[in-house]
Amino acid sequence: MLVNCSVYQQGQKLADVAISDIHTYRNKAGCFVWVAVVDPEPGELEQIQGELDLHELAVEDAQHGHQRPKLEEYGSSVFVVLRTVEMVGSEPNEGEVAIFVGPHYIVSVRRGTRQGFAEIRRRTEQEPELLQFGPPYVLYAIMDTVVDRYFPIVDALTEEIEQVEDKIFNGETTRAQVVALYEAKRKLATLDHAAAPLLEVTAKLHGGRVPSAYAGLHDYFRDIHDHLLRLEHSIDSLRDTVTTAISVNLSLITLQENEVTKRLASYAALVAVPTMIAGIYGMNFDHMPELRSPFGYPITLLAMAAIDGYLIHRFRKAKWL
Repeated sequence: MLVNCSVYQQGQKLADVAISDIHTYRNKAGCFVWVAVVDPEPGELEQIQGELDLHELAVEDAQHGHQRPKLEEYGSSVFVVLRTVEMVGSEPNEGEVAIFVGPHYIVSVRRGTRQGFAEIRRRTEQEPELLQFGPPYVLYAIMDTVVDRYFPIVDALTEEIEQVEDKIFNGETTRAQVVALYEAKRKLATLDHAAAPLLEVTAKLHGGRVPSAYAGLHDYFRDIHDHLLRLEHSIDSLRDTVTTAISVNLSLITLQENEVTKRLASYAALVAVPTMIAGIYGMNFDHMPELRSPFGYPITLLAMAAIDGYLIHRFRKAKWL
């Protein structure tokens, strides 16, 4: 579905036009066309391709989707793929944005994402001095917005992991906490798969051999690169936190099991002593002097109680009970 198709000249919006009229403006001095498409219908991209002479390999990638974030050059144009990530409930939802950028056009194709780029268009139209840079600046604005939308997800995952950690240290070392930590790790991997490849993309736009059309914006793309570095550091830190939390949780479970084992061993010892004494006197040999003593029974009970009392004292002192 076509969202918008607008023509800009010298940083100012001229008009909204139909796809079939794009060729009228594409070669005008200082003009560029900005086309936004969401989940294109069959044949829709081909129509735009015919108007703007988009490279067929890039169109094929945009049509099929499920591409890794990347930047490819086709002559004077570039093709950029970004992965969007947004939280739907408590689950990260992945989408994709394919962007065609040429000297006089920029075409964005969104798939599988709920958040649009309407605010980007409004923001850039309020900055005509920057919009004069043309399609490269619009590419920067889209990339900057996509990367900025990663950070609230990091914040949400940080809070989620901290809540699980609180439960662990409050004694709730259950299987549910391990499952929650592995879920958080999976969400971090989803975000990392979207963000990490963009480091290579932004590196091509601000360092090394930068396409000439992007030379005036290398500081802006470097800013995105810095944001991605900070994001990667946060993801790595959270991943280490999750790994540590899982280890701590398992260690606490082991300690709890050891405590239970100690208690069971203590109770077993308390039962074993009377059992042993009773077993000896239950053998009923003829020559057992104590059997004929009038005080044998109370003395035996007293001995059992005394020994168990001593064991209870020792176990409590050792913190087994």
